[in-house]
Parts: sequence; C-alpha cells; structure tokens
Amino acid sequence: MRSATITRKTAETDITVDVNLDGSGRYDTQTGVGFFDHMLDQLARHSLIDMTIRCAGDLHIDDHHTVEDVGIALGQALSQALGDKRGIRRYGACLLPMDDALVRAALDLSGRPYLVWHLDLPTPKIGTFDTELVREFFQALSTHGGITLHVDALHGINSHHMAEAAFKAVARSLREAVETDPRKADAIPSTKGSL
Repeated sequence: MRSATITRKTAETDITVDVNLDGSGRYDTQTGVGFFDHMLDQLARHSLIDMTIRCAGDLHIDDHHTVEDVGIALGQALSQALGDKRGIRRYGACLLPMDDALVRAALDLSGRPYLVWHLDLPTPKIGTFDTELVREFFQALSTHGGITLHVDALHGINSHHMAEAAFKAVARSLREAVETDPRKADAIPSTKGSL
C-alpha cells in the first residue's frame, strides 16, 4: 500500500492527514473552513487519492494558518506515500474547463519544489474565504511534497470557478503522475537513478 499518515501540531494548528495513493478518491475533510474543505474534497475525488484530513486551527485569527499548514502536511504525506517513487509515471498535466474558467496544470514529482503561478483571482473573497490562500496552499503543497508545479489560468471571470478548476486540474495531474507505469513498474523514472 502506498499510503501515509502525517500529524503536525504547532501553536497554530493541529493536523492529521491520511492518504492512500491507490484509492478511489474517497474523502473525509474537516478543517473548519467550508470552501477549503470543498476544494480538498475535489482534490481527493479527481486524483483518486483517498484523503482523510482533520485540522483544528486558529480560525479566530483567520484561515491562513489552517490552509497553509494543511498544504504542508498533505505535501509531506504525498512524499512519504511515494517512497522512492519507483514505477510512477512522475509527470502529469491537465487542461481543465469549468464554465468560464480554463486552467492548465502541469507537475513533476521531481523532489525539486518549484511553483509557477499565473492564476489571478478577480475577487478578494469567495464567500468568507480569502482568495490569496489558494496560492498559499499550492505553495505549501509544492514545497513540502517536492513537486514542480505550474498552474495557469487561460480564461476565467468567476473566482469560485477558477479556484475549483485549479484544484481539479492539479488533482488530475497528480492522478496521472502517481500512477504506476506498466512499462517501467520496477524503475525509478530518472536517468540519475533517484528522485
């Protein structure tokens, strides 16, 4: 089983993340931030990675620590579940439409974290959720998951649609990248011999 459990406790958040890379996209998310829970559910459902996420955060301050720290813990869980990355496809990409939004995501499970972000959401809030936190989540996920990640909005006028398209596009890219390559199931996908 390619699975992992990460617990992370600080003065700001108390988090447990369970992932199973060979799941069916089951999700059970409770962070106290409704829109963020909805996005994490999309991430699990469309990546086919089973995720259980619990976070008790300092929401009396704002949502920032909760969103960022869940990204950190989820990135760590994905990295741990991948192990030495033997047999994975490594790369994934998706061009995802959602109504007015069209978002492209491409990623490499390289072990070299890097985020390229061209997704400017047109409103500062989605309900009560600060839209700048979408980027903060993916920055944390990329950094702590060792993921090179590019996210580009090609079209979009609705912040909700654009943010959701980003989560779904990254999810579909992850699904492709973590899958076992039947032609090279016993090999590390790098000429260096390690990732």
